[in-house]
Amino acid sequence: MGNVLCVVLDGVGIGALPDAATYGDVGANTIANTARVVGELNLPNLGRLGLGNIAAIEGVPEVQQAVGCFGKMVERSKGKDSTTGHWELAGIITEKEFPTYPRGFPNEVLESFMSRTGCKGYLGNKPASGTEIINELGDEHVRTGFPIVYTSGDSVFQIAVHEEVIPLQELYRMCKTTREHVMVGEHMVGRIIARPFLGTHGNYTRTPNRKDFAVEPNGATVLDLLSASGVDTVGIGKIDDLFSGRGLKEKIHTKSNAQGIEETINAARRMKSGFLMTNLVDFDMLYGHRQDPRGFADALEEFDNELPRIMECLKDGDVLMITADHGNDPTDQSTDHSREFVPLLCYSTSGNKNVRLGTRESFADVGRTIAEYFGIRDAQKLAGESFLKMIFA
Repeated sequence: MGNVLCVVLDGVGIGALPDAATYGDVGANTIANTARVVGELNLPNLGRLGLGNIAAIEGVPEVQQAVGCFGKMVERSKGKDSTTGHWELAGIITEKEFPTYPRGFPNEVLESFMSRTGCKGYLGNKPASGTEIINELGDEHVRTGFPIVYTSGDSVFQIAVHEEVIPLQELYRMCKTTREHVMVGEHMVGRIIARPFLGTHGNYTRTPNRKDFAVEPNGATVLDLLSASGVDTVGIGKIDDLFSGRGLKEKIHTKSNAQGIEETINAARRMKSGFLMTNLVDFDMLYGHRQDPRGFADALEEFDNELPRIMECLKDGDVLMITADHGNDPTDQSTDHSREFVPLLCYSTSGNKNVRLGTRESFADVGRTIAEYFGIRDAQKLAGESFLKMIFA
């Protein structure tokens, strides 16, 4: 046993799932559509691993001898949220979709929110782009001190406040209270998200101090099983938030892809044997939701440039997995996530090369494979089917 590194490129889907019409996502293909709109993508390192062998992507040709194993995965869980996506990667299938609020939250929810948090009022209460709603309501928020409450096409209750009007710790307290006492029962959304911002009239900008308060997983995850078996586990980025801290020995929060990559490299270099899971959120947060294909393309190319440094951390027997949790097509008509296949790229210096992993029937195959790698006896508690024998003959 060595190290397994699982890097989740948040929102980097690779084609609409068969049920995409149910979610309004026909034609979604985050990577390919981004390439189509901005021109050819320059992703030589992802290409070497086999990215262009999974789907047709302008600038990323199919290679005859990929150095990695490659395929794509179907999301079996209901929904297209970061929470369900990550949970499924870790071995849990979510059978019931978390609630969404396309017409805003009902009165009883907001009355409970004010009563529990002590807020005298609120602003917003509608689906909105986070950057647009703070520009729309930022002045009124500064004047009244009322938090901006909004949602999206995803199962989220978001609270935006100016850091100089409502301090960060107070915002986090409001979110924690909302998680524990307001959005419960039939209103149990996937995440409560703190969305702080700064600035003045006409120039409000979100800060990196976002914090997610997710529902606790409703079953055993691969993180839980690894931790119970004494395997070191590290979560980088918002992994801690999405799993409510469960199963993680070390929790490292980051504020950008660049920081996430550096922390991943540092952790991989010092770990002798363990599991490291990283979420790189900029693709989703900064470019997918903001309908910015150029920014999305640049972020993909920046990750590709850094990928050799991550690969150099691998010792014989170590495994690198690169995947995603859902799509977020920056070229479509929606600022929300998109229901897509996600790519699956695996690399090991001592493992097989140029292996087609096919279309996996669930994201959970990742968690099941990790459990088998570490010899976890209770691996059958996880959904999915291991593909470890395809990586190591």
